[in-house]
Amino acid sequence: MLSVAYDHLVEMNPDAKPVLYGQEVNPRSYAMCKSDMVIKGQGVDNIYNGDTLTDDGFHGEHFDFLLSNPPFGVEWKTQQKAVKDEHEQRGFAGRFGPGLPRVSDGSLLFLMHLISKMRPVRSPDDKGSRLAIVLNGSPLFTGGAGSGESNIRQWIIENDLLDAIIALPTDMFYNTGIATYIWVLDRKKPIERRGYVQLIDGSQMFTKMRKSLGSKRKELLPADIETLVQLYAAFDDADDKRSKVFPGEAF
Repeated sequence: MLSVAYDHLVEMNPDAKPVLYGQEVNPRSYAMCKSDMVIKGQGVDNIYNGDTLTDDGFHGEHFDFLLSNPPFGVEWKTQQKAVKDEHEQRGFAGRFGPGLPRVSDGSLLFLMHLISKMRPVRSPDDKGSRLAIVLNGSPLFTGGAGSGESNIRQWIIENDLLDAIIALPTDMFYNTGIATYIWVLDRKKPIERRGYVQLIDGSQMFTKMRKSLGSKRKELLPADIETLVQLYAAFDDADDKRSKVFPGEAF
């Protein structure tokens, strides 16, 4: 993810010099990422091996752009004590102030961790930072009013952090065929987007692969990605209902 993001940024702006940081709990993925950073000429010490929820490798640090694909629907029982202690003892000074989701799914914990790493806005001309995270449907729909999940969603929307949610096709990932969504958050939205959330339906924008790779049977072609980008940039209700814009209060 870091390497592809780097290539994309440099392609858009050849003068850009992105500095990459990352954290990974899986030893094999961690080692592969470190090797990748050597090839890219990046600082290998910027890649941290540890459990994001209990061992924050970048405590107190903030970043311009963040992206993550955390595990879907994985329980956080083994991390429960450390996470609960941070929530109760540090509140909003820590990462998990808005609330805690049910132990059966830690997706929203990863989202709150990323939000805590968003760089504060330093001046009127400062655009702040942005993040994108891939999640399954659970963080969208689980938990009624007053639940930890609902309180987290409410805090995100009331602080006007949620910019857009993009529904992806099913069968996009190697190890699962479930529906997935990209959440896009922005520390300082453009004026026209403030107070609003855009929902984009990209679930039918796909091409079937000639040969499946595990559960991955569909892919987004460049034209599909371009359509999603255009829908996002237009920021209005599309005639075909693939884009809808709602005021935050609607949620």
